[in-house]
Amino acid sequence: MAAYEVDSTLLRLESACSDLRTLLQSSAQLGKDLEEMEKKFDYIDESLSTAAKRVAPLQSLAMAAKALETRINRAVSPALDLLRSFKLSESFQNKLIELSDKLSIEKNPRKRLKKLLKYVQCVDQLNEAINSISRDGEPVIQKLQEVVEFLSRTKATDRFQMERLKETLSTLRALYASEVDAMKFDGLLDEALLNLQDEFEIMLQQMKHQNIGEQQADEEADEPVPVVSELGTEMQVQILRRIAETLAANDCLDICIDIFVKVRYRRAAKALMRLNPDYLRTYTPEEIDEMEWESLETAISLWIQHFELAVTTVFVSEKKLCKQVLGGLPEVLIWLECFVKIADKIMAVFFRFGEGVARSNREPQKLFKLLEMFDSLEKLKLEFTEIFEGESGADICIRFRELEKLLVHASSKVFWEFGLQIEGTSDGSAPPQDGSVPKLVRYAVNYLKYLTTETYSAPMAKVLRTEQIWKAGILSKPETDENLLKDAISNIMEALLRHIESRSLGYKDKILPHIFLMNTYWYIYMRSRNSELGNLLGEQYMKQKYKSVAEESAYMYQWQSWGPLVRLLEKEEPEEKDTKATATFVRAKLEAFFKCFDEISQRHAGGYSIPDADLRAQLRGATVELVVPVYSEFLNTHSALLRGKSYLSPESLQGLVAQVFNGTDRSGNGRPKRRDFKDNVPRRNSVSVEGELKNLRRSGSKPIDL
Repeated sequence: MAAYEVDSTLLRLESACSDLRTLLQSSAQLGKDLEEMEKKFDYIDESLSTAAKRVAPLQSLAMAAKALETRINRAVSPALDLLRSFKLSESFQNKLIELSDKLSIEKNPRKRLKKLLKYVQCVDQLNEAINSISRDGEPVIQKLQEVVEFLSRTKATDRFQMERLKETLSTLRALYASEVDAMKFDGLLDEALLNLQDEFEIMLQQMKHQNIGEQQADEEADEPVPVVSELGTEMQVQILRRIAETLAANDCLDICIDIFVKVRYRRAAKALMRLNPDYLRTYTPEEIDEMEWESLETAISLWIQHFELAVTTVFVSEKKLCKQVLGGLPEVLIWLECFVKIADKIMAVFFRFGEGVARSNREPQKLFKLLEMFDSLEKLKLEFTEIFEGESGADICIRFRELEKLLVHASSKVFWEFGLQIEGTSDGSAPPQDGSVPKLVRYAVNYLKYLTTETYSAPMAKVLRTEQIWKAGILSKPETDENLLKDAISNIMEALLRHIESRSLGYKDKILPHIFLMNTYWYIYMRSRNSELGNLLGEQYMKQKYKSVAEESAYMYQWQSWGPLVRLLEKEEPEEKDTKATATFVRAKLEAFFKCFDEISQRHAGGYSIPDADLRAQLRGATVELVVPVYSEFLNTHSALLRGKSYLSPESLQGLVAQVFNGTDRSGNGRPKRRDFKDNVPRRNSVSVEGELKNLRRSGSKPIDL
């Protein structure tokens, strides 16, 4: 077994040695092959090196050609775009000419607007093409210059071609410099812009304010004429906006604004001129003082209406149009400035009239018109501030506030000076000779009644409160409007009382002062009760100050006028007891009674006046009750002594007493005539409450002349 294992091992060793010999032989052959391959690689490397040296100049030329191609392409591509812009510009110019011809012959308004819109669009396109040429031309020429310089430096072309290239470049540069400016400023674009300016002006002129002025003619109509706030159609506004933007884009913004402001100012002014505001020509305080009161009254009423119409209708429409047309311009707030320019001159005319009225003479009847003006401004204040907003409208708003201040100052001055004028008329003025109510009292009472109506009480209270704040400071706590007005009216009433008491002292007749006070205080009480004036002062105040004084004066009148007549029939026995003497005494008393009655009747018929029918009726009844019973009793007592003589019956005497009081009515021909003392509130445009107010003569610095 051991020998067998040894033989096997030897066999394996022999086989391994045989394999090693075969491997060595193969390695030797591979080495030879590698040597041959190395020789071939050396040959190829040497061939490639030789080829590279031969190809190197061609590679350099290829790189130079690539660089030249890149430079040429960078210059030629923009140049081709520039040429296309020139061609596009030329086509737009031809289109403009065509549209202009069609526009000139088109008569249909709507179709013409559509063509005009196309015309504006074509102008914008032409402008864009010219701007493109202007913007890109210089860089294109510069790039072409660089190519020529490169060719010249690299000598990539021959001398003849270089000369042609330089000559062409020079011609192109000169042509660009002249043609672009001509296209922008002297060519068809410039003509188109002039046409657009004309169209812009024409369209603005065509936009009119409708129905302005027709309201006055139809004031009494059941349905007032509506005022149209829209000035143009949507298409008109769109075209105007496009034209404005086109003009602004072509350095014509100032021209565009000038046209807009000029045309719209004229249109707004012309619309307001349809209201016939001739009164605005008179505006200085001196000129206003010379106007007749009725004319001034009418002028102020018209001013209030026209001012409100101008602000709330005309200027609202103008502002809207300004924003619609000019709101898209690059200057954001330019439209507000244009609107203020349009409104400024017109508002100045309104302001100067209002200021002239406020600075004119402070006459009592002017207070109501001043309050109407102030009230109208107060109602418009918020809307006015919104319309004239921003920094552009600051000056107009300031002048608005200044006018309000002037009206507050003027109203308060007129009111307080009215009280001073009432007291001023007390010095040296004679009272009414018949004891009737003085015209000044009638005027003052009706004046204050009118002032306390709903129309004027609120503005007057606001004026008083504003004046108090000015004096005490804005941090002060003013009284309520009602208390302020009540105190102010009470002061005037107290001045009126002092005036009445002062004038009552001017009578020489001892009965007339009582008739005067009775008539006057009764008039004040009856005219004021159940009115806003009476409600403001209070019923208790009215009774205490006026009714009680009137009743006391009536009692004193009756006692001093009719008391002596009654006392003549008092029971007095004659000293002699003779019947005949007694009869003579009684008849003498009756004769004295009727003589005194005649004197009283004559005084009442010729010198005493009790114009109020109710007061006269009450006095008549009281006097009948005072006189007739005493007379009747006297006749009954002495009937036996008066036989054979006929005397007036008590009923006849009562009729005579009634005739005495009927004769104290001075309203017409001595016949009884009941006057209607119901309040007749005047229209808003009239200061007059009664005929007395209409007859008030205007005076500047003098007291009220009645």
